[in-house]
Amino acid sequence: MACTFALENALRREGFARIAGVDEAGRGPLAGPVVVAAVVLPPRWPRGVRLDDSKRLGEEARLAAFAAVRRTALCWRVRVIPHGMIDRLNILGATLYGMAEAVARLQPAADYVLVDGNRTPVLPMPCRAVVDGDAQCRSIAAASVLAKVVRDRLMAVYDRRYPGWGFAGHKGYATAAHREAVQRLGLSPIHRRSFTFRDDAWQTVLALELDESP
Repeated sequence: MACTFALENALRREGFARIAGVDEAGRGPLAGPVVVAAVVLPPRWPRGVRLDDSKRLGEEARLAAFAAVRRTALCWRVRVIPHGMIDRLNILGATLYGMAEAVARLQPAADYVLVDGNRTPVLPMPCRAVVDGDAQCRSIAAASVLAKVVRDRLMAVYDRRYPGWGFAGHKGYATAAHREAVQRLGLSPIHRRSFTFRDDAWQTVLALELDESP
């Protein structure tokens, strides 16, 4: 699957001028924030810089794309939704809240929004969910890269603040090293309390009840 401007170009032919791509990083981990990015790219992307789903880029290529997005985007915003808000809203609610906030802070405002996945936040402009959008739509891929790099850097900061859990390595995901650290140290201050930790299956279950949104 190629990552192109096909979706954006089709929308431009319909009269839309500022098309934002939106994606997140950190829905699956057991600890740390979820980070959401919204990006409006120009119609052309710099030659020689690979832009793709952040998970399909190596570290060097991802950092090059990160720098290129920040340098060339017409506008971009990143919102960090901390673990406490995830516990209050649940991970889906927190992600959709972050998406709406990131889009709302774009200047100039987007007139159409493409969101990775199968759910969209409530927005005042037209919006479309694109399954595997970060692998086929450059605007969404750009948001994927911003969100991933920012979250990775935040987890490195948390690793220094809370040594022992290994956050700089596993980024909060349920790796064997993470499981061992929790068994040895218990939960850190940034673990998501609305997730249930099970020793054997190591599954996560969302809290059933939602608190009031801030």
